[in-house]
Amino acid sequence: MRAYLINLARRPDRLHKMTRQLGDLGIRYQRIDAVDAQSTSCTAVAEQFSDSGPLGVIPKGDKCCALSHVRAWRAFVETGESHGLILEDDVIFDPDAAALLRDDRWIPAGVELLKLEHYGPLGQRVLIGQPIRLKDGRTLGRLQSRHAGAAAYIISRRTAEILLSQTGRWTLSVDHMLFNPNNSPLARTLQPYQMTPAVARQSADLGGCSDIGEWRAPLRQFNWTYVKRELVRAYFELRLLPRQIFSVIRRDTTLVRVGARHPQIEMGVASIGQAHPAVRPSLYAFFE
Repeated sequence: MRAYLINLARRPDRLHKMTRQLGDLGIRYQRIDAVDAQSTSCTAVAEQFSDSGPLGVIPKGDKCCALSHVRAWRAFVETGESHGLILEDDVIFDPDAAALLRDDRWIPAGVELLKLEHYGPLGQRVLIGQPIRLKDGRTLGRLQSRHAGAAAYIISRRTAEILLSQTGRWTLSVDHMLFNPNNSPLARTLQPYQMTPAVARQSADLGGCSDIGEWRAPLRQFNWTYVKRELVRAYFELRLLPRQIFSVIRRDTTLVRVGARHPQIEMGVASIGQAHPAVRPSLYAFFE
C-alpha cells in the first residue's frame, strides 16, 4: 500500500520531516502537490463549492485543502492499487503501527474508508458500531458520530471513485464530508470506520503553524455570525442525540476513547491545540 503525501511546494521543511518519518517506518510514498490558497484565485476554487453549507461558510484555505485531497484520490486511482494511505504533511505516527501503514491485507472486507488519526481533545470519545478487533489489539468500528480531521486515512479504490464522481458544489470541508455523519449525506453513504487507539495525530513539532489557519481566523471572531453558526452546529448534533443514546442502550454502538496508544503521540497533544486553532472547545462538541 502506497502513501499519498499532500504537501505545499513552499513547505519543504514539512516534506523533509515526513520523508524521514515515513522512511523510518518503511512506507513508500508519492508526494502530492497541494493546492495553495495563497496563490490560487478565489474564482478557481469557488466553482467547486457552494457559498455556504450546513456548518456555515467554508474558508478558502479549507477549500484548497479539499482540492488537494482530490489530487491525492486521483493519483491513487491511476495506480490500479486496491487501497491508498492519504496523508497530510504534519502527522506523527505510532511506530508500532508500521505494518498497518505498509500493507492492506489486514483490512477487513467492507471497510473502505478508515480514519487512522485522533483529532481533538486528549480525552475525546467517539461513537462507533460493533467493533472489529485486530490482532494487535486495536479495533475498527463504523463511525456513528462526528470526528473531524482528515490528516491520515486509508481509502479503497471504490470509495475514491465515488468521491471523484461527487466533486463540484461541495457544502462541507473535506474532513466533515468524510467523517461527519451528522451533517454529511456522503459520509453516511461511505460508512467510514475509526481505528482505536488511533495511530496518527497532527503535530506542531512536524508542521508548525497551520497553513490554512489565517483563512479561518475571521470566522472565529466572537460575533453574532459566530454564535449563529455554533447554534446551527449544535442543532445538527443534538437532533441525533436521542437515536445515539438509544443505540448505546441497545448495545448497537459503543462510546470509545480515540487517543493513541503510544506516548509519543500523546505528548504532542499540548502543542497541537496551538498549531491548529480548529481544535478548540465548541458549543456543539458533545463527543469531545
